[in-house]
Amino acid sequence: MLWPFTVIGGGAGYAIASIPGAMLGALLGQALDRRLHVQSLAELRERLSGRGVPRDDELIFILLGRVAKSDGRVVDGHIQQARVEMRRLDLSEPATRRAIAAFNRGKDGRDNLRVHLTRMKTQPHAAEGLLRACWRMAWADGKASRAERELIVLWGKWLGWPADKVEGLSSTEDEQRTRAPASSGGEYQEALRLLGVRSDSEPAQIKRAYRRLLSRHHPDKIAGSGANQTQVRDATERTRELHNAYAVIRDKRGFR
Repeated sequence: MLWPFTVIGGGAGYAIASIPGAMLGALLGQALDRRLHVQSLAELRERLSGRGVPRDDELIFILLGRVAKSDGRVVDGHIQQARVEMRRLDLSEPATRRAIAAFNRGKDGRDNLRVHLTRMKTQPHAAEGLLRACWRMAWADGKASRAERELIVLWGKWLGWPADKVEGLSSTEDEQRTRAPASSGGEYQEALRLLGVRSDSEPAQIKRAYRRLLSRHHPDKIAGSGANQTQVRDATERTRELHNAYAVIRDKRGFR
């Protein structure tokens, strides 16, 4: 890891006062790097561009905006999918506004996404969530184009994922997209069953049940308890099912 202010401080200190100056300059520079959370020259350039480092709930929508625009035109399906992702994450009103701004920011294609994605290599479950969301956006118009596939595979590489594993997520998301429920009523009833609520449950009740189950089955929590890879994978799938169930109930009941 190349801490930019550490290097700059060390170089400036050496020019002024040789080795003692370099040591003091590097120490002060490292303090500045840590305070500003700047970990590379590329990230420093990104900061100086005025765009800033996006929050986690913004980064995903920057990626989704980039995927949506990768074929040159954003269609209604992409917009609808972005809204689905916002509901899936149960964003507050301020967070929703940030997500919309981030989606539009992603469409202009000016962010150095490698900087932000490389930092997530140590967060495999968060990385998988990002990649799955990107595949859902790619399939939003009914097909995942070559440009979209190449983009997502590249992002997977920056996250430390092999190409075949990234492509495997595409197949899973496409299967989920094309798997038609027996009826919309059946899908709704299944969603209620998964969350353990009833059709007449209050929205606050449904939200509490959803968050309680998410906390119980979250992959990071399961992994932290010493579970094996199969158990973590099962927890990831369960979490995805809970997200989908909650989105179905919210759409049906019309609450935020």
